[in-house]
Amino acid sequence: MVSYDETIPGTTVTYRMLPVPGGTFRMGSPDDEADRSADEGPVHEVRVEPFWMGRCEVTWGEYKPYMAACDLFKAMESARINKITPANEADAVTAPSNLYDPTTTFTHGEEPLLPAATMTQFAARQYTKWLSGLTGRFHRLPTEAEWEYACRAGSTTPWSCDADGFDDVAWHAGNADDTTHDVGGKQPNPWGFHDMHGNVAEWVLDELAPDGYSHQASLPQPVPAADAAVWPTHLSPRVVRGGSYYDEADRCRSAARRGSEDTAWKEIDPNLPKSPWWYTEEPSLGVGMRIVRPFAEPEVAVRQRWWDADIESIRADAADRLLQGRGARGIVSPTLPAELKAAGLAN
Repeated sequence: MVSYDETIPGTTVTYRMLPVPGGTFRMGSPDDEADRSADEGPVHEVRVEPFWMGRCEVTWGEYKPYMAACDLFKAMESARINKITPANEADAVTAPSNLYDPTTTFTHGEEPLLPAATMTQFAARQYTKWLSGLTGRFHRLPTEAEWEYACRAGSTTPWSCDADGFDDVAWHAGNADDTTHDVGGKQPNPWGFHDMHGNVAEWVLDELAPDGYSHQASLPQPVPAADAAVWPTHLSPRVVRGGSYYDEADRCRSAARRGSEDTAWKEIDPNLPKSPWWYTEEPSLGVGMRIVRPFAEPEVAVRQRWWDADIESIRADAADRLLQGRGARGIVSPTLPAELKAAGLAN
């Protein structure tokens, strides 16, 4: 496995994927780690298969082409390009509605190298589906175990660096001036990943279980990362990792966890139902994402599980918004940019 750069088809936007070797590690924080929370234990051993991960957090430069798919999918429907049928409906990507108040989403700016933020986990998962369709490579969110393994990069300390070097690797409450910063501006961790601590917190797949890692610790060790994952069955809390620009250093530790609060994070959203794609206020203003590509790609049916809505309330809210014309669906493939160009829908 080697690192590689990928250009999002139909754009000039590129991102870099770095290899993560397979191995085992001790996940969570020991009882004597300063400022730990109870949900960071019990410590347990996890076996991780090799994968690629984004060198940096997903940026607005990467995310905005997905946002633009809302209007593009509507134009595709009118032009009868990649028409959705019962046979291919499962492959359709849901694009988020156009922003009703961009000042909320772009509170900290929308420059191409700033990390994208305020998307829900559902939107993050659909972004990986959209990107997978365009590139022909399977992308998804990391599991919580994969994320912590890549963040630690072989370290067993609270951060992937010495405490004295924390400012050199992280944008946090002590140095970020209450805003996000261009990705990649701080030093990387030992495996080459930037902003694993701070800047924006990052979505992972898992639901935050009330008893921490008790289930994982009860399994034969080491636990395969796939078995350690907690697939969500509730709207929240779902896990975000790494801490954000507004967090103190202790909340940016490798083992630190935050649970999402879907209702509170959409408090001022005037829509009914509230948007399944966007949050509106802190702490979600500092929640973004990072993508993973596993070395061994799963079967098609398994891929859909990684991408699509996993509970009925999300499916219902998305369907309602689609009926209102706020959001759209489309079929995405590597040939789509050429088809759009031929139809006069792209440059």
